Amino acid sequence: MTVRIGIEALNIHAGLAQLSTAELFEGRGLDPERIGHLMMSARSIALPCEDPITNAVNAAAPIVGRLAPPDKERIELILTSSESGVDYSKSIASYVHEYLGLSRKCRVMEVKQACYAATGALQIAAGYLASGISPGAKALVIGTDVSMVDARAGYAEPATGTGAAAMLLGDDPRVLALDLGAFGAHSHETMDSARPMPDYDIADVDGSLFTYLDCLSNSFADYCGKVADVDLSTTFDQLALHTPFAGLVKAGHRKLMRERSGAAPDAVEADFAARVSPSLVYPSQVGNLCSGSVYLALASLIDNAPYRGTARVGLFSYGSGCASEFFSGLVDEGSRAALAELDIAGRLNARVPLDFAEYAELLAENSRCLVPVEDRKIEVERYRRFLDARPGREPLLAYRGTEGYHRTYEWV
Repeated sequence: MTVRIGIEALNIHAGLAQLSTAELFEGRGLDPERIGHLMMSARSIALPCEDPITNAVNAAAPIVGRLAPPDKERIELILTSSESGVDYSKSIASYVHEYLGLSRKCRVMEVKQACYAATGALQIAAGYLASGISPGAKALVIGTDVSMVDARAGYAEPATGTGAAAMLLGDDPRVLALDLGAFGAHSHETMDSARPMPDYDIADVDGSLFTYLDCLSNSFADYCGKVADVDLSTTFDQLALHTPFAGLVKAGHRKLMRERSGAAPDAVEADFAARVSPSLVYPSQVGNLCSGSVYLALASLIDNAPYRGTARVGLFSYGSGCASEFFSGLVDEGSRAALAELDIAGRLNARVPLDFAEYAELLAENSRCLVPVEDRKIEVERYRRFLDARPGREPLLAYRGTEGYHRTYEWV
């Protein structure tokens, strides 16, 4: 009997506010000619009442809330991934477990490897489920982050998003059935980006771009070494890649097509439009979701690609530092129906637009989000216009402050 393991449900929470790329470029005095290179229209902006924990819970709650009680009880593993940890010891997952009301008979952990970590967590969870040691078990994997970038980040500032991607894994993969054992990895130590302090990111931008491209080529080569008769042009009906910004995905696709197919430039362009561009609709509105990025791209692809029947998707995950993986799975018409239940596009469209002055005012408060303080109070009511922007929404978890170093939250 063939074991089917994969993503049963997928949801994206990309915050409550957004800023247009054009507005940010104008506010920072950046060269508007470079907007086209990013291929971005907007990015999600965090509010002071949002943090990695609220993002994770708000992404996962609609999934968990739709489960029948026996299925909810079968969630035996929670893995959160983040570059935005709130404690050197206590995991984000422990808060997620509490506010989702999950069973206490559950493994609760956090993993870290920049933007790759959620894929590593997904593969760990898939291996556990496929082993059969706990038939019918489910796992919850959540990639969650907040952006710490400001003017110091230069052209990376308009490309960086905030939010979370939540995935429920199990043996009824309505969203994506994984090709178990079909993967290729490539990793090595490098310092292309880092967060040496809670409120400050550093990056070797050029180094990171070249490392991303190198990892794409090498992880795909490893995939081809494990899976028979792979052809980049025909094996995969669609492609979804980690998206720091859409322009880099286009460069990566072009490089891989040149290496693997020798296609002419117009054929490469046509292939990009058909197989890759549907995955970039949501990332171009949100920005880099860090370890949730490739799953934001997958959601975008499912909602926007005109595939019929069953389609094989090639996925590439990359994290600075660095680790990468190329893997694959199957989607079908049921995948689109499963995502439609959560209306990701509707919630992205409901984000409240900010002007540059409002954004700049938020930055000072947001920069303190991850800095450990003994006591802090957030006036959640100040952000009521953002909370109420979508009539009839489900309750959202909000960060209301810290008491004795313990972060506290409320449903609003």
